[in-house]
Order: sequence, then C-alpha cells, then structure tokens
Amino acid sequence: MGDIFIGIGSNIGDPRQQVLDAITHINSIQGVHISNQSSLYKTSPVGFENQPDFINAVVAIKFAGNPELLLKNLLDIEILFGRIRKERNGPRTLDLDILLFKKLHLMKNNLVLPHPRMHERLFVLLPLFEIAPNIIIKPHGPIKDLIKKAPKDVVEKILLWIFL
Repeated sequence: MGDIFIGIGSNIGDPRQQVLDAITHINSIQGVHISNQSSLYKTSPVGFENQPDFINAVVAIKFAGNPELLLKNLLDIEILFGRIRKERNGPRTLDLDILLFKKLHLMKNNLVLPHPRMHERLFVLLPLFEIAPNIIIKPHGPIKDLIKKAPKDVVEKILLWIFL
C-alpha cells in the first residue's frame, strides 16, 4: 500500500474520463508508482451547490520526492486538463489534492498536510476508506469514526476500477 494519498475530482466536461485520465497522468510522474486506487464515486457538490455532480476517487502512491515537488506535478496536470481557479469550491475540469504524505504534518504556502478538510468530506473519506480502511488521520482519529461523523452528502459508488 502507498503511504501518500491523492484525492481526484472533476465535474466539467467528461468527469469520469477526466478522472481516469488523471490517474494515468499521475502514474506517469517521474518517481511515482500507484499502489492502489479506489472505485469512482459520484458525489453531490459541497459548498457551492449550483453545479454538476462530481466524480471522485483516491489513489495511493509511492513517491521518493518531497511534497512540494509532488504538488508542482499535480498542479501541472490540472493545468493540462484546463483547470482555471475562479471560485472556491466551484466547477472544475480537474482537482488534485495531496490528502496525506506519509506521516508528515506541514503548513507551507499553498500546501497543508494532512489536507485540512478531508476529515469532514465523505467524497474523500469513502474512497480513502475503500483502499486504506485502517488509516488514522491525525489529529482527527480513525477513518471509520470520521465517516460516521461526516456530513451525510450524497455519495454513490459508480465504478469499480483496478489500476495496478
């Protein structure tokens, strides 16, 4: 199992295909090896709700580089997919977030680890639980407990996908 987890989401264009293509691009980052991948999940938007549903997934990776280098590569992939940052929680072609990077805790410019809101979001917790059911998200606790406490957004598993 990987010890770095990346959340993937899309709701503009062909979100399902964009998430699958993003996984291929993540796997092509130098030094990255995808060790596990969740199913795809269709989820209702959070925050700004007047937009299409999202397709979300989580991948576990191995990566020898640092989190800043990984983030740079992920942002480059977002740009490749036409990501434009207009409004917080707004529609997007692709969103790639480092959720956990080993056991690192970091607050640096635009990188906060663990991801600061992941413990409140079922669209992150459910796919993460699928591939890492025993993970503990510090300081919040075991993922199974966080799922019970999270707001009950609409999240539906839509595709079982194995990418190894």
